[in-house]
Amino acid sequence: MTSRLLPRANEGRRKESWCKCKWFHFNRIRQLRGSYAFLLAAMLAATGNAAARTGPLDVDDTDAKIAAPAVLDDPELGSGFQLLYQLKFEQARQHFVQWEQERPAQPLGPALEAASVLFQEFYLKGVLTSEFFLDDNRLLGGIKDKPDAELERQFASAAQRAQKLARARMTIQPKDPDALFALTLIAGMQADDFFVIQKRQLDSMRSLKDTDRNARILLGVAPDTDDAYLALGVANYIIGCLPAYKRAVLWVGGVHGDKVLGMQQVARAAASENARYLRPFARLMLALAALREKNPDLARQQLQALATEFPENPLFAKELAKMTPVVTRAVPPADP
Repeated sequence: MTSRLLPRANEGRRKESWCKCKWFHFNRIRQLRGSYAFLLAAMLAATGNAAARTGPLDVDDTDAKIAAPAVLDDPELGSGFQLLYQLKFEQARQHFVQWEQERPAQPLGPALEAASVLFQEFYLKGVLTSEFFLDDNRLLGGIKDKPDAELERQFASAAQRAQKLARARMTIQPKDPDALFALTLIAGMQADDFFVIQKRQLDSMRSLKDTDRNARILLGVAPDTDDAYLALGVANYIIGCLPAYKRAVLWVGGVHGDKVLGMQQVARAAASENARYLRPFARLMLALAALREKNPDLARQQLQALATEFPENPLFAKELAKMTPVVTRAVPPADP
């Protein structure tokens, strides 16, 4: 009789074990389900798509090399960026809009108009400060208050116009460097806007995928376009800062962040003469990342260079002052 009961007892234990295992996995899924990383991985698994590979660039050497984007040597755009880095947002935007009106088929015009809007919102929301960058809740969770509705509308409108013009050029020349440059900038800015301002992390990862793809193609045909490394580096660094469990789930979907690689890419843009427009912004990002990584000397070096180059920008001077303690001389004792 005992031998007859043994199979039933074993079956009961198997059911109990299976139920416990199922309950464990259910709880684990429930814990991760609220994470945007989990949703991203689920979406990528469903579509069978390998997302943005933010690892080392492995561009195809068989691509014919094309001249760098012609717009990179435009002194008028350089003047607009000088205004932008002095925090003269409206003047910079007017400069870019005028350039755009004179070249209606060039996608970089509206792309830079979008850049001036996003840079302004970042400044107003305190994103470009050490307080923001050193606070994980803000850096990885977004701004505390709501986005600026008008600035967001302007940014979206300019970004859409830039994308439309760039895609039109690429129907004629699929690897048009000017179009790829504009698309890389737009996708990188959209990823930043979604992640930090709108707190739409899933949309941010989709834009990251576009940034990665466009930057790889651009650097394959125009390898001296070092401005492209800024978008790649910031993405790599931010993803590398995420908690381990979120990075693990993103890894399943093919998104691989790397803080070290990210800082190397940003540093390349910060040091390169070929980063003609975004070099100052890369220096600021490198300085803020260096503070997070306990490297104040590198941060001070970058901020000092920025404060010297843009003396009218109070942001650079203020961040540098935080790292430069005031030295006070001891007052000699009075004669008895």
